[in-house]
Amino acid sequence: MSLSELDDYRSQFAAIAERAGELAAGLDEAGFNWRPAPDKWSIGECLGHLVVVGQQRVRVLEEGIGRGGKRGLTGEGPFSYGPVERWFLAATEPPIRKRVPAPRRFRPQHGQPVSAVLPTFLHLQSQLIALAEAARGLDLRRVKVASPVSRFLRMSLGMALAQTAAHERRHLEQARRVRLQLP
Repeated sequence: MSLSELDDYRSQFAAIAERAGELAAGLDEAGFNWRPAPDKWSIGECLGHLVVVGQQRVRVLEEGIGRGGKRGLTGEGPFSYGPVERWFLAATEPPIRKRVPAPRRFRPQHGQPVSAVLPTFLHLQSQLIALAEAARGLDLRRVKVASPVSRFLRMSLGMALAQTAAHERRHLEQARRVRLQLP
């Protein structure tokens, strides 16, 4: 089993939770929801987007892990992934090279309270850590899960975990830039 790969994902989600807490630390509602421009997201919207996407991602990861276990798709790492999955991961990882508009269903609501968004985001990270633990013993390459963009697009469980962490880092970097511009 790929202990090091899953342990790495768990560490990444823990670091993401810590980073989100640092970005929101000391902010009141106005600071949390301040936008640097009308067409730019606030820190709250960055985290809110990650919550919306992450909640869907948790569902498909749970389903994939359950199916993989039932089908006996076990394996030991290290796992190797195909070029399309590696490209998709690289395109998601910061620094942001190309801005991609979020589909309507993943757009966050503006003006949400920090006391609701941040704890929900932190809980999501604990769920992702638990899912990385639940995947122990599975073949992270052979177990497939749906993409958050389309159920018709499928990716390996290992790359889905990696891409989730990369997507979160991408928007935490966006939130960091907003934090630096706060008046």
